[in-house]
Amino acid sequence: MFIEGTHKGTKGIDIPLLICYIAMVVIGWITIFSVTHSANSEMPFFSLDFKYVKQLIFIGLAIFVIIALMMIDVRQYMYFAYFFYLFSLVIMILPLFFGEDVNGARAWIEMGTFKFQPSELAKLGTALALAKFFNEGKTNLERKNMWIFAFVLIFIPIIIALLQKDTGSALIFFSFILLFYREGLTPWILIVGVFAVALFVFTLYFNEIYSVALVTTVMTIFCLLNRNDKRKIRRNIFIYVASIVFVCCVNITYNYVFQPHQKMRIDTLLGKVSDPKGADFNVNQSMIAIGSGGFFGKGYGNGTQTKLQYVPASETDFIFCAIGEEWGFIGSLVIVGAFMFLIIRLLILSERQRNPFVRSYGYGIASVFFVHFLVNLGMTIGILPIIGIPLPFISYGGSSFICFTMMLFSFLKMNDN
Repeated sequence: MFIEGTHKGTKGIDIPLLICYIAMVVIGWITIFSVTHSANSEMPFFSLDFKYVKQLIFIGLAIFVIIALMMIDVRQYMYFAYFFYLFSLVIMILPLFFGEDVNGARAWIEMGTFKFQPSELAKLGTALALAKFFNEGKTNLERKNMWIFAFVLIFIPIIIALLQKDTGSALIFFSFILLFYREGLTPWILIVGVFAVALFVFTLYFNEIYSVALVTTVMTIFCLLNRNDKRKIRRNIFIYVASIVFVCCVNITYNYVFQPHQKMRIDTLLGKVSDPKGADFNVNQSMIAIGSGGFFGKGYGNGTQTKLQYVPASETDFIFCAIGEEWGFIGSLVIVGAFMFLIIRLLILSERQRNPFVRSYGYGIASVFFVHFLVNLGMTIGILPIIGIPLPFISYGGSSFICFTMMLFSFLKMNDN
């Protein structure tokens, strides 16, 4: 048995995380069953036409994957980290040539009745590669350029995802920046990132002239405050010029990077246009479903908005609103609590590691889980644009479910040693 009690003097697989994983998988499957099963269907109960049957297959496959991961020597994870990263990038490129368009993105490879999304595997490969990169010996030149190399490791899959027109996956790779801070990246990068996002949204909502006026006003104030410090004045001028260039690139990026349906969703989120039967439809129905659940919910199998498909993708990207409708505020709170426990527990276990590779890897996958959870929740309650991000371990989907399982249990295997 690979699970051993701590009273025997060995760590064993972390039981609380294992229980959390099982609970999420069970909640996910029974929700998928509730949303997709039809009592009036003439098809057999275990027909592959039903997504709850496919999800059972994914769960069974995940069990074999877990067993395989437990049999791998921990040293092999570090040794093959770069090889696996390169392999995942090669696999990620394949949909550009042999992939199938799904919702405007060419990010899937069709395999019979199943589809595989290589970008999910690339998240695991990137987490392993970054963990090895941060914890291997470096020359003085490599230490000097460490952050350039680290950003290159995440920008390569980001560029491939953008070529696939899969903006959601591209954004997820930015989650590894949270790992960078654990490894010593200056907080100023985060401040600049938040400022860039705010300036991007401000420019879209108003226009370039208002943004240039805002940046000019702010930088003038900073220059007056630092008028006796030439170094800070030069820094402020550099930031000002970079900000103006950024503002000028906002609409170019918006028009040529984002897909038409994504631009419509952003416009409706910003209130620039109203499209209740189009771009607004999904999120409006999602909020109606969650709100109709009240405190205790309508009961299992009684969700009308989700079960009758008023909420599209209620078993994938919008599965949280299915839980909110059937189990209400209490059920939603359980899911939020489970994810908070998962992420915090991963961080605690990561900090306990004597092996820095395992610590960095734990922070990397915790970052991925956190951003997936945050973005998915934000989509369903209407505070973030819809970009097609699944809820880990709960949403329907083989690629994401198997790869999330690999992330978690490879860490649990490392933690076991």
